[in-house]
Amino acid sequence: MNLFREFKEFTVRGSAVDIGVGMVVGAAFSALIDSLVTDVLLPPIGLVYARMNFEDLFISLSGDYYPSLAAAKEAGAATINYGVFLTASIRFMIIMFAVFLVVRQINRWKKPHQHPMHSMTKKECPYCCMPIPSQAVICPNCSSSLEKRTFDKPKWRVK
Repeated sequence: MNLFREFKEFTVRGSAVDIGVGMVVGAAFSALIDSLVTDVLLPPIGLVYARMNFEDLFISLSGDYYPSLAAAKEAGAATINYGVFLTASIRFMIIMFAVFLVVRQINRWKKPHQHPMHSMTKKECPYCCMPIPSQAVICPNCSSSLEKRTFDKPKWRVK
C-alpha cells in the first residue's frame, strides 16, 4: 500500500501535473505548426519545388550509374543521399520560421504594450548582481526596489 500512496503523491505533485499539461499543449502546438507548414506555407513553395526535385540527388559509392535514388536503392547500392538531406534541411527551416511566426504573435497577444525583444533582454541587479528582465522595477531574487537610472556623465564638483 505504501507504493500506491507514494505513486499518488507523485502524480498529484505540481511538477508531474505540469509535465503532463506541457506534453498535451506541446502535442497541440505541434499539430498547429504542422498544419501551418503543410497547409499554408508549403503549397506556394511546392510550385517552385515541383520543378526541381532534390530527392534524386545522390552519390553512388559503388561508382555505378542509376537514373534515380529509387533505382539505386532497388539495386542495393550504397549511396550518399545529399538531396534527401537538403530537402529535410529546407523543411526544417520552413518549420522553424513557422514556429517563429506563431511565438512572435503569441508574444504580441500576451503583452501588447511591450515589444517582444524587451522580454528577452536582461540587465543586472545592482544589489545582488543576478540577471533580471530589463523592464523589472523590483528584483525577483533579492526583492530590492530598482529605480530607473540615467547613466549620464557624472557632474563633478571642483572646490
